Amino acid sequence: MAQSDFLYPENPRRRQEVTRLHQQLLDCLSDSFQATNKLIDVLNVHLGCRLASIEMKRDGTIKENCDIIIYAVTKIQKELQKVDEALKDKLEPTLYRKLQDIKERETEKIAIVQKVISVILGEATSAASAVAVKLVGSNITTGIINKLVTVLAQIGTSLLGSIGVAVLGLGIDMIFRAILGAVEKTQLQTAIKSYEKHLVEFKSASEKYNNAIIEVTNTVEYQMK
Repeated sequence: MAQSDFLYPENPRRRQEVTRLHQQLLDCLSDSFQATNKLIDVLNVHLGCRLASIEMKRDGTIKENCDIIIYAVTKIQKELQKVDEALKDKLEPTLYRKLQDIKERETEKIAIVQKVISVILGEATSAASAVAVKLVGSNITTGIINKLVTVLAQIGTSLLGSIGVAVLGLGIDMIFRAILGAVEKTQLQTAIKSYEKHLVEFKSASEKYNNAIIEVTNTVEYQMK
């Protein structure tokens, strides 16, 4: 037991809590890496993109891994923007507006995109049209992805950003020192609050992001049957 634990008997429990929260953060990061790679695969296969898959940097910091996802997602958004601009250029204005209309049926939107997707991609598949409809100008790109990027950026610049993702394997005391550095050990509660604050937002954003990508992949599978 650390000497300060005699003065602050709650510290051992707080160390365990920091470890638990750290693992939850890593789980969310890992899920986001996997979801992003699924999306990259869908875009490469069906929209002809040439995006590289990403890998979690096990010897890096939380910020470095957040930045890897942010960079990949930013490139994805740029590719989707290109498709959106091509659709706007090739479609009549009234048809393009229908794609942006949340009240319009998805099957109708896919039929609209199908009219011009071969000109844009060089081939016409219902799966490609479905991907375009699901991702271009939808809430996935305008809301869900943007929210994930914002949350990741906030985590990266927070107290947690400089912590190594592999610190769990070094034991509780190493996590403790990695988090607080020169800060007094009695301030464990500060670390816990930082984890809790960011985890609430990250879990929500990550879950919505993962579910949205599952929806896209399910739609593609359905169109390919």
